[in-house]
Amino acid sequence: MGVPVPRKPLVLLTVCLATLTINLSTTIVNIALPTLAEELDAGTRSLLWIVDGYNLSFAALVLAMGSLSDRYGRRPALILGLAGFALASAASALVDSSGALIALRFAMGVCAAVIFPTTLSIIAATFTERRERASALGLWGAATGVGVALGPVGGGLLLEDFSWHSVFWALVPISLLTMGLAIRFVPESRDPSVPPIDRIGFVVSVAALGLLTYTIIEAPEHGWSSLETLLGFAVAAGLVLAFVLVERAVTHPMIDVRLFLDRRFSAACAAVTIAFFALFGFIFLITQFFQFVRDYTPLETGVRFLPVALSIAVASVVGSQLAPRIGTRLVVTPGLVALGAAFLWISQITADVDYASVVVPQMVLLGVGLGLVSTPATESIMRVLPPARAGVGSAVNDATRELGGTLGVAVVGSLFASQYADQLLSVIRGRVDDAIAEEAADSVGFAEVVASRVPGLEAVVDAAFLDGLALGCTVVGVLCLAGAAMAAVWLPGNDYDPQGGGGAAGEQAGGWGVPEATTRS
Repeated sequence: MGVPVPRKPLVLLTVCLATLTINLSTTIVNIALPTLAEELDAGTRSLLWIVDGYNLSFAALVLAMGSLSDRYGRRPALILGLAGFALASAASALVDSSGALIALRFAMGVCAAVIFPTTLSIIAATFTERRERASALGLWGAATGVGVALGPVGGGLLLEDFSWHSVFWALVPISLLTMGLAIRFVPESRDPSVPPIDRIGFVVSVAALGLLTYTIIEAPEHGWSSLETLLGFAVAAGLVLAFVLVERAVTHPMIDVRLFLDRRFSAACAAVTIAFFALFGFIFLITQFFQFVRDYTPLETGVRFLPVALSIAVASVVGSQLAPRIGTRLVVTPGLVALGAAFLWISQITADVDYASVVVPQMVLLGVGLGLVSTPATESIMRVLPPARAGVGSAVNDATRELGGTLGVAVVGSLFASQYADQLLSVIRGRVDDAIAEEAADSVGFAEVVASRVPGLEAVVDAAFLDGLALGCTVVGVLCLAGAAMAAVWLPGNDYDPQGGGGAAGEQAGGWGVPEATTRS
């Protein structure tokens, strides 16, 4: 039985609020990073784990949780996930050490992994006509932009008058409100035919992603060419290969890896991954740039996020309307080009860059690029698969978003940390005590404190920070442009017929056809 038309907007409102809450948790914490660095004595690696503990557990568990919610009920999964999220947020507000906060951020990520797969599955079950579903996905994508906006601004307002604990308390009533809406308005939907969880594949995938993220974050400490780092990458690569082999061998895999033989599907997944790799890496660095280099307050920093947030929201809606008319390829490709251009432009900023004439256009270009990529690529993932396999598309889209975000923070943050530390140590050794120099290289917040006491050192710290930011942004920019080239060749155009499979329309779009399988994720 379908959802009554008058009730559909309330269902959409609920899932959009759930999506907003999850995204809010990332951005509201990012705005507090400089405060956490000072009050919890947290270095760059600890800050990376505070952000990526959430992202990592989210990404690692989202496929399995999507399968469980499909099998046992999306509505109860959404409700239980929101309740757990509220509880973990409240507990985070009560801790007083970076280690305890990191552990609770992992717990919040687990709850987010329960919540997020249900949102797309509920949309797919509620909005069955393509244009109607595209509009719903546009608003769902816009909720990401709203989360990006409300996180920094709301966090800035809270930090203006309260301690960092308040940013976690703020998540509690939003989670409870969304839970109440889910209880009242979201209809039950499930698919009892979903097979049991692939336990071996689940364990191997978690191990692979966990080890890869750990290796990247710890690389600046050990050295990128050290035995520990190289061994970590080698074992992670081996685990990825093992996961592919396991998924090809088991009867009911977590995900049918043969799906990625369809270039339409794999290109759309790659576009989503790259977009969120870029967004999460950008947020991690720019919040610290505003507060450490420009000396903005948290509120001043939050307000300055509005251009990127609003442009993401607007471009998500525009992109969702354009893609069905002109084809995914002609929307996503320019979006990735805009993202790449924005990051290469940002890599050139200086400490005294003018916000209105330079930073605002950079943020708008970045936000437009991300909005044009994320929603149309998501719709493409869902469209390549037949309606009966919407759960697969939903779970893969969720996993690619979180994988991109996790690796974005880890890679960009670690590249920044390595470059910043190398540049800073090359200048300040001999000017301050060795122990102080090492701590300054590990923590930008501590370095700023030291710089305020040593004449001439503030410019050195800012220069080192900008060198690290430039390296991270350059890598992201090049990755986005490479993704644009891939999207231009492989994504479907407006002549693509999803029912054509590997037929003429599919071949024109560059696809090889999606293999039939019985798996759901």
